[in-house]
Amino acid sequence: MTHELAKVDPEIHRAIQSELARQRDNLELIASENFTSRAVLEAQGSVLTNKYAEGLPGRRYYGGCEFVDVVEELAIERLRQLFGAEHANVQPHAGAPANTAVYLAVLNPGDTVLGMDLTHGGHLTHGHPLNISGRYFNFIPYGVARQSELLDYEAVEALARRFKPKLIVAGASAYPRYIDFARLGDIAEAHGALFMVDMAHIAGLVAAKEHPNPVPHADFVTTTTHKTLRGPRGGAILCRAKFAKAIDQAVFPGLQGGPLMHVIAAKAVAFREAATEEFRQYQRRVKLNAARLAAVLTERGLRLVSGGTDNHLLLIDVTAGRLAGRGLTGALAEDILAGVNITVNLNTIPFDAKPPKVASGIRIGTPAVTTRGMGEREMTVIGNLIADVLLDPESETVTTRTRAKVAELCRAFPLYPGLGGASE
Repeated sequence: MTHELAKVDPEIHRAIQSELARQRDNLELIASENFTSRAVLEAQGSVLTNKYAEGLPGRRYYGGCEFVDVVEELAIERLRQLFGAEHANVQPHAGAPANTAVYLAVLNPGDTVLGMDLTHGGHLTHGHPLNISGRYFNFIPYGVARQSELLDYEAVEALARRFKPKLIVAGASAYPRYIDFARLGDIAEAHGALFMVDMAHIAGLVAAKEHPNPVPHADFVTTTTHKTLRGPRGGAILCRAKFAKAIDQAVFPGLQGGPLMHVIAAKAVAFREAATEEFRQYQRRVKLNAARLAAVLTERGLRLVSGGTDNHLLLIDVTAGRLAGRGLTGALAEDILAGVNITVNLNTIPFDAKPPKVASGIRIGTPAVTTRGMGEREMTVIGNLIADVLLDPESETVTTRTRAKVAELCRAFPLYPGLGGASE
């Protein structure tokens, strides 16, 4: 098949080919990124992109929806079955509008909500003042205990007792430990609050039973469909049946117009993949790889927030341990690692004194390299490469050796073989 895009728009084609090369030639360790299957790519690039389908299956505002109805119904049922939910909406374009749809469904402007502080591992949509969540609602932040750097459940309960929130939001974008959803659900119930969990980061682990499932304990569960779930970029909402109508109306017409049917098809494919034993084995390897990476970094004298990880990610404090006194910041560490083709992202750590664009930490995750087939042996190598470069960033010998080893790993575990040539 010839690449029509190369003829019609060579500039965009070159940019896409360059991005494919970047993904192939770098070690992708950003915890929120992953590589979809070829089947997911095929579904998202399908003719379904041409179809407008405002409304829900069987209740559309456009004709000609009989086949996209099949697609969306499959996506809904597969998602419900995957997590044991009473109701699902697969139309949110991303995780942020999924969260906002829940707020729109059950809150009024000014209502009080508890949400995890962004600097402690939460998310912008959990009440940050620059986000619509923090601008329209009275979010009270909670976080981790200073000494353990673990979620402080007693503090959450004290805040719930004091402020009587209408909603408690749980979930994180940079928290490396299990979250006790049952305990948080009990706190919400005891204080008359609704309970929402944003499981965007851990959804794949939850699907594989490698992390506790929030669905039995929460009124609402939101997620992205990429990250550990390894589907297309998008969002979804699960909820109890009694909130189904409010959630569906909050998504459309409350926040969005026509759903992206090509993306919903790709979501459906990903949900089917996530129900397989192969996927469950993959998630086990994601966790084992994260634990091995954490062990190697700790052995090399780097300090990890909370001392390790229970899930797919870990946080390195680049101002402590053997890295103390070296003038490193999260931003500088990200740049140093980018120079040897290791992709991570700067991240605040709990009680960080540095601003978010500088930060004292970097966040590292194992989903993408595990998708490529790398295992604990490769994590040992990668952990030592990260430590080598951060401990001696000025050494040209270390830099050259690390680049060569990264290239060797990427060649040994090829990404999308056969994709991207002049013909297939």
